[in-house]
Amino acid sequence: MAGVVVVFDFDKTIIDVDSDNWVVDSLGATELFDRLLPTMPWNALIDTMMGELHARGKTVHDVAEVLRSAPIDPRVGAAIKAAYGLGCDLRVLSDANGFFIETILDHHGLRGCFSEINTNPSLVDADGRLRIGPYHATPHGCGVGTCPPNMCKGQVLDRIRASSVGKRVIYLGDGRGDYCPSLRLGRDDFVMPRRGFPVWDLICENPGLLQAEVHPWSDGGDMEETLLRLVRKVLVEESRLLPLDCCKLESLPVAAVQDGMPMPLGVKNV
Repeated sequence: MAGVVVVFDFDKTIIDVDSDNWVVDSLGATELFDRLLPTMPWNALIDTMMGELHARGKTVHDVAEVLRSAPIDPRVGAAIKAAYGLGCDLRVLSDANGFFIETILDHHGLRGCFSEINTNPSLVDADGRLRIGPYHATPHGCGVGTCPPNMCKGQVLDRIRASSVGKRVIYLGDGRGDYCPSLRLGRDDFVMPRRGFPVWDLICENPGLLQAEVHPWSDGGDMEETLLRLVRKVLVEESRLLPLDCCKLESLPVAAVQDGMPMPLGVKNV
């Protein structure tokens, strides 16, 4: 197995939309959602909205059907499958919830590529109502200021890194919650912020705070090329120390295996 752990955010990273908003809007509850949004934390609001949808007669099956229609760029799916095929350990780290994520990944045949999904817990209760809970049931105490009260992705990433000693991490994300884990990556790691999204803006405010190399991306094709280029970089460096299965490199798309690999994109030139 390659010495690479790839950690993906989910909403607006693997899929092109926010799964919470997608469900609420698709099932006709946007007006109530907008009215309640200023009154409670996001995680609690989504649980409340699942209760409201249930009261309106929407079933878990209805929610699942909507989730299966959430848009995903086929190049993102191709990137995930290629990285998995190259032996990378793939994880999800998301402020969505287990039911939403697993439903979508299963639908696109991607669930088996991931060794772990770190997200807010979910369950269907005895009445058939979907319940959404917080990942951190008690205050997580993160002082960065960009993490929601229910999940500090930085603390989760610390655990992932501690269980993957000797492996290099590639972290992909788009939101404010992805800034804290980006700060915790080491000099041998890589962060892939989505260009033009909140995490990219936060990184650009003070790039010197990050130790990891920064490689921004904009869309599915950009993600695929960048991610596989970084995986290739690690594989090539590993090959200098250990025997490498050349077939793995040959399985990469042509754009990812060309010589003259470009340097990291500087975050100051926006």
